[in-house]
Amino acid sequence: MCSVRIRQIYRPLLAILLACVTGSARFDEPTTANVIAALEESDWRQPDPANLLYMRLPQGVVVIELAPGFAPKNVANIKTLVREKYFDGLAIMRSQDNYVVQWGDPAEREDKKRLFGSAPANVLPEFFQSVDELEITTINSHDAYADIVGFADGFPVGSDGDRAWLTHCYGMVGVARGNEPDSGNGSSLYVVTGHAPRHLDRNITLTGRVLSGINYLTTLPRGTGPLGFYESADELTPIISSRMGDDVAAHDRTNFEVMRTDTEAFANYVKSRTFRHEEWFVDPTGRIEICNINPPVRTID
Repeated sequence: MCSVRIRQIYRPLLAILLACVTGSARFDEPTTANVIAALEESDWRQPDPANLLYMRLPQGVVVIELAPGFAPKNVANIKTLVREKYFDGLAIMRSQDNYVVQWGDPAEREDKKRLFGSAPANVLPEFFQSVDELEITTINSHDAYADIVGFADGFPVGSDGDRAWLTHCYGMVGVARGNEPDSGNGSSLYVVTGHAPRHLDRNITLTGRVLSGINYLTTLPRGTGPLGFYESADELTPIISSRMGDDVAAHDRTNFEVMRTDTEAFANYVKSRTFRHEEWFVDPTGRIEICNINPPVRTID
């Protein structure tokens, strides 16, 4: 088995033993709100603008942080498509209830589809990578789809000890494909807008997650066709433009900060989400799943 640098961020057994000693399952520890309020500047990271994709819709702007560390070939192709303005004027063509929203070229006839420019038509899939040189901050979770789950570079991951892969949590963005594993190239993308379809893990290349504007996607009318595809041109939502952050004028950029996932503060955040101390909770579960943890995002002036 390959060596994996793993940072264990809490130990439920110790928490249970402490509960037995104190005679209570509620610990004198801060709530999630208190943990976030106590964060210091070093607990936040600023995403590279070159990895931020700004997709402008009539309703507003969706911003996606791409993950070149996990899917370098596919991310590079997406960037090429964006910089050559492939997506401008195309559309959101699918909204499947409790599942995904998908966008790309809605043309059905091949001779009517938009050309890819200098971007390759096929890109090798990047379903997973070796855990070598990858540092995973793990969480304790009885996960049904992976032996190990946690975060690496701020993104949710699963692992079997040898391989690691991004997980299909809410807001994650992937490359749509056909039956052939290499039939996707980033020209059609989707975002998870419902329950976490983890059965897709290791079968589709995930390339990032939405940082802001997902509300513009989740509130779209549901498609009435198979798999939630729209059946008429009137149902489509046009994509006004797609730009990489380093091509967006400074005054039009959003300055994001994302909570780091390799710190003690993040460990406390996960613990606060696992053992809920808010007054409303009567019987906190003391358990959590990888897709129940979404690193906080904030904007700064």
